[in-house]
Amino acid sequence: MKKLALVVCSLSLFGCETVPTTQAKVDDGYKLKPISFTQIAGWSMQDTQELNSFVSAFDKSCERIAKKNPEAGFGHEPEWGTFGQWQELCAKRPENTPDYNVVQWIEENFQPFKVTNKANDSVGLFTGYYEASLNGSNMQTARYNVPLREKPRDLVSVDLGLFRDDLRGKRIAGRVIDNKLKPYEDRAEITAQKMPLNVDKTIMWVDSPVDAFFLEIQGSGIVRMSDGSTQRVGYAGQNGHEYTAIGRTLIDMGELTKQNVSMQSIRTWLVANPEEGRHIMNSNRSYVFFRKLRTDGPVGAEGVTLTAGRSLAVDRGLYPYGLPVWIDVENPVEDAPNLQKLMVAQDTGGAIKGAVRGDVFWGYGANAEAMAGNMKSKGTMTVFIPK
Repeated sequence: MKKLALVVCSLSLFGCETVPTTQAKVDDGYKLKPISFTQIAGWSMQDTQELNSFVSAFDKSCERIAKKNPEAGFGHEPEWGTFGQWQELCAKRPENTPDYNVVQWIEENFQPFKVTNKANDSVGLFTGYYEASLNGSNMQTARYNVPLREKPRDLVSVDLGLFRDDLRGKRIAGRVIDNKLKPYEDRAEITAQKMPLNVDKTIMWVDSPVDAFFLEIQGSGIVRMSDGSTQRVGYAGQNGHEYTAIGRTLIDMGELTKQNVSMQSIRTWLVANPEEGRHIMNSNRSYVFFRKLRTDGPVGAEGVTLTAGRSLAVDRGLYPYGLPVWIDVENPVEDAPNLQKLMVAQDTGGAIKGAVRGDVFWGYGANAEAMAGNMKSKGTMTVFIPK
């Protein structure tokens, strides 16, 4: 396995290790401290071949970036640069070149910034998510009796950040009645079929309410249909109610502990307690609607296909999509070294809030589910901004 230590040392001759002397405060919620590449733990120990998957993920963001107005801001703050600056970086990204040029391109064009929250704490929470697996049918039957609903045509979603800067990253949704936006039905009401019948439409039926619930948390999945085919489904909308983590609810009830709570333990409890589990799931008033996808992978909030192990969900109120992010976090595999890798901010989620907060997309399959389900890791993050 080829390492990058010598490459990084040689690149310092080009001035790549020059560090600005000022600290940029981008938002009241977080601060960015400029550092050198040699200060990034694990940077010099990357597997050069593995970096190809980062370039592949970043390429997808570049396709979106290329369509934007070059003069528009890349993010909410001027420190993120303009789309034009990012378009220039995308145009120079390595293609069909030796692997070490990926590192050279990054070090020549980006300045790393260590992220801290407003209390100057650089350690935060990192979780994982995956593409769920379900069993389904296009017809409702005795087995397949749990609906996956499509986004209702009367559901109106509002990005509050378009109206006020202090509401950046916040959204509400509802239904317009008498020219006023009213709250939409919550989970308990929707599952009790209290939405208007003319907008309550189903895209397919699955055989497990627990699987359907976890599909909402993950945002995308592959459904094995009763006829032997498969169908990918993805997030289409949300009812506007606040997301509540039922793991916390189960801890408060004394059913689980902070030490044993995980996706697997929550699932086991819900399956073992179906009636009480229904009420627990309804305590999360948020409800997600879905659509059928014809893509080769799940689509994140950026609008691009996610890449396993490279796509990161972040707080959209703080960070722009397409931003390269280096994470250094505890490995969910016991006794394994920290996960130290370069990701791309390409998604978000209702529970992903805060300066040092990330959700790693692990892909599809049993291993992805195990990694995501066990990941509640402490870690740090470094963002890369054009020089």
